[in-house]
Amino acid sequence: MRTYKVRAIVGVLAAAALALPGIAATSAASGGGDGGHRGCAAKFDEAQRIDMESFRDFDAEAWREGHHEDAVSVFASGHRFDGIDAIMAAQQSHFANREAIWTWTEIDRHVYGCRSATIEYDATYELPRIGFKSRALTVVTYTYERGRWLSIYDQGTAFPAGS
Repeated sequence: MRTYKVRAIVGVLAAAALALPGIAATSAASGGGDGGHRGCAAKFDEAQRIDMESFRDFDAEAWREGHHEDAVSVFASGHRFDGIDAIMAAQQSHFANREAIWTWTEIDRHVYGCRSATIEYDATYELPRIGFKSRALTVVTYTYERGRWLSIYDQGTAFPAGS
């Protein structure tokens, strides 16, 4: 009887030893496990930084590259732009004139593994030459697609004047 128990235990351990590498490989390939999420989080930090800094630095090519082709942008004014081509057309004067001062402070962020993420900013857009200043609560949503984080939706809500 004792021999059967030992054989059963050895059999279970052998089966587990054979199955574990396959389970681990499947988890890593699907972005699961801590290693995959840490990699996604690092990629997200970089993509988010490039998104904000390329706009600030008037780098239209880098900014466009960080957006999904089906991105939607809703300005604090209420104007809505559907698709990256429409968004780029709406921002054409920003990139051409190169005079705006764009600043932001991150308020909150949520990263959902290797799927989606949102960041909330207190953002200010200024054109000192004409005395224009707009401050908005801006939320940007990103999606993870083909190994890259892409901005897919952003919306700004204007703060009341004087805030």
